[in-house]
Amino acid sequence: MFRKTALALTTAATLVATSALAGGHAKDIIDTASEAGNFGTLLAAAEAAGLVETLKGEGPFTVFAPTDEAFAALPEGTVETLLKPENKDQLVAILTYHVLSGKVMSTDLTDDMEAPTVQGSSVTIDLDNGVMVEEATVVQADIETSNGVIHVIDTVILPDS
Repeated sequence: MFRKTALALTTAATLVATSALAGGHAKDIIDTASEAGNFGTLLAAAEAAGLVETLKGEGPFTVFAPTDEAFAALPEGTVETLLKPENKDQLVAILTYHVLSGKVMSTDLTDDMEAPTVQGSSVTIDLDNGVMVEEATVVQADIETSNGVIHVIDTVILPDS
């Protein structure tokens, strides 16, 4: 528990520092995540899925961004399999399940809210024990970017197959 809390605080501090260095929120979602240093797997997946230019686009987007540790918690070999070109459609579905159209700040969330994702299905927001998106906990919220907002989550959320 302590390690998870320490990681969340480190990630939060890095993102706050990145945002401050960027002059508020002058950088887009991709650049902000890249500078934070804890989203290498997410960025590699976005590249493999062909979503980098979209997430650098005008938006606005809301991204529930899993950390590298969240991706590492998936069953062994999952990330490597998803990054293969023949699995691009599945990777796109997973990544777009983490993205909402529009800028949704934490103050816009309500308990048991169903938020439609870019992937096409919805995620459920639970505010009973902190902020949960499906089974993922939001460990840092409201990181504003030039084209939306990032909410850091501790688990990769998977759409129903």
